[in-house]
Amino acid sequence: NAPIFGIDVEGKINEWNDKTAEITGYSKEEALNMPIVETFIVEASRESVKGVLNKALHGTETSNYEIQFKTKTNEIRYLLVNATSRRDAENNIVGVVGVAQDVTEAAKHDRAVAAMANELRQLVDTANAPIFGIDIHGNVNEWNDKTAEITGYSKMEAMNCPLVDTYIVPLLRSSVQEVMDNALRGIETSNYELEFKTKTNEIRYLLVNATTRRDAENNIVGVVGVAQDVTEAAERDRAVAAMANELRQLVDTANAPIFGIDVNGNVNEWNFKTSEITGYARSEALNRPLVETYIVPELRQSVQEVLDKALRGIETSNYELEFKTKTNEIRYLLVNATSRRDAENNIVGV
Repeated sequence: NAPIFGIDVEGKINEWNDKTAEITGYSKEEALNMPIVETFIVEASRESVKGVLNKALHGTETSNYEIQFKTKTNEIRYLLVNATSRRDAENNIVGVVGVAQDVTEAAKHDRAVAAMANELRQLVDTANAPIFGIDIHGNVNEWNDKTAEITGYSKMEAMNCPLVDTYIVPLLRSSVQEVMDNALRGIETSNYELEFKTKTNEIRYLLVNATTRRDAENNIVGVVGVAQDVTEAAERDRAVAAMANELRQLVDTANAPIFGIDVNGNVNEWNFKTSEITGYARSEALNRPLVETYIVPELRQSVQEVLDKALRGIETSNYELEFKTKTNEIRYLLVNATSRRDAENNIVGV
C-alpha cells in the first residue's frame, strides 16, 4: 500500500509498483526506462533530488526525504521517501529503490498553516499598532516594526532583553510585572496603561491588552501585548489635570471668599477664605443648603432668586448678600453669581 519505485545507475526507472502508478497516474509501462528526475520531479526540486539519488548510488542512503512528484494531470503529490541503495549478488550498487509514504494531504495542510503563519507574521510586523511579546522568563521574543518605531529600539536590540527591567519606567515596574505574571497564569488584562522608556529617554504612554500566548498543546508559553500609543492623549490629560490642580489651589488659597452650590442648592465649593470669614470649616459646610443655612432670613428669597437665575444661565454681578457666621455675626459680601458648567456646557451649579 506504499509507493515503491526504483532507478538504475543511469537514473532510469526500473521499478514502479501499483501504488506509484495509482498516485502518479502513469502506468508501469509508461514509466519504465524514463529518466525519473526529468520526467516526474517538479523543476524546483530536481537538483536536490538528483543529489539524494546520486548519494544513494554511492552507498549513502537518505531517510524521510520529501519530494514532489508531478502527476499525469499536472498535480503535485508530496512523497516522504527512503532512498536505499540497490545491490546485486556481488554487493555492487546497481540502482536505487525509493520506498515512500504519500503525505500530500499533510503537506498541503502544513503549507497552508505555514502560509497563514507567514501572513500573520507579516500582519504583526507591519501592524499600525505596537505589538510586543515575552517568553515565560519575561524576555522579549516579539517586537514589531511599530514598537521599534515608537521606542527607538530595533527588533535586534530588543530581542531577549528583559522587558520590564529594560523598557518600563522604574515607578511602574512592579505593577507591570504583576500584569505580565497574571497573563503567564492565564489571567489577561485589558486597557492597562504603561509607560515605555524610549532609547532617547522619552516616555511613551501605551494602552495595552496583555494576552496569554499558548502553544499547539494549549500550554502557556508567554505573553503578547497589543497596544495603542496614547502618548499625546495622556500628556494632554496630565496637562489638564495639572491645570485643574493649579486652579483648585488658586481657588482654595484665593484672598477672596469663593463658594459654590450644585443644582439642588447644596454647598459643593467652600474655600479657605470663606471658612475664615464664616467660621465654618469646609467639612462642615459641604452638602448643606446654602441659603437656609448661611443667609439671613430676610434676604433668603432674593438670594434664592439670584441663584436660580444663575442656574438658568442668567448671571448676576456685584450683588450684596449678608452671610451669617458661626458666631451669629453678619458678614456683608459683594458677590458675582456665575453659572458653573461641565465639559458638555451643561449647567451644574453656581
